[in-house]
Amino acid sequence: MKKLLILCAVGALSWSCMARDSTADESPPEWFTQARQAIEQKNYERAIQVLSQAPEKHSADWHNLMGFSLRLKSPPQWVTAEGHYQAALKINPMHLGALEYYGELLLMKNDLPGAESLLRRLEKACSSGCEELRDLQKSIAEFKAKK
Repeated sequence: MKKLLILCAVGALSWSCMARDSTADESPPEWFTQARQAIEQKNYERAIQVLSQAPEKHSADWHNLMGFSLRLKSPPQWVTAEGHYQAALKINPMHLGALEYYGELLLMKNDLPGAESLLRRLEKACSSGCEELRDLQKSIAEFKAKK
């Protein structure tokens, strides 16, 4: 828990961290909450609409959620999604969600070495283990089992 609070303090986990930390004075902005709700409902078009209207379009969280929504919408927009994951990681190279989701996108593009590279970065970002790390490890294992 102490490590989580330290990561929160340096911004490595961003708004998702604040949502888990009940001691944080600040809550996520409305656009973030609305986009996450739309994503949870698998309404990616709605998430994209909310994100497109958000006043803050230059945060790692914004780029991560936009990339996620574009990657999973029908039809998917992988090239644009990849650009958003790259932008999120340029802003915050340790953004757990962007590392996981970009790795999953690379698997969708049959780029196992790229996904494994992101896995190594995730291992460094959450050395004690985290959900994002476990999820990408599982996705890579499933990808390898299919080959």
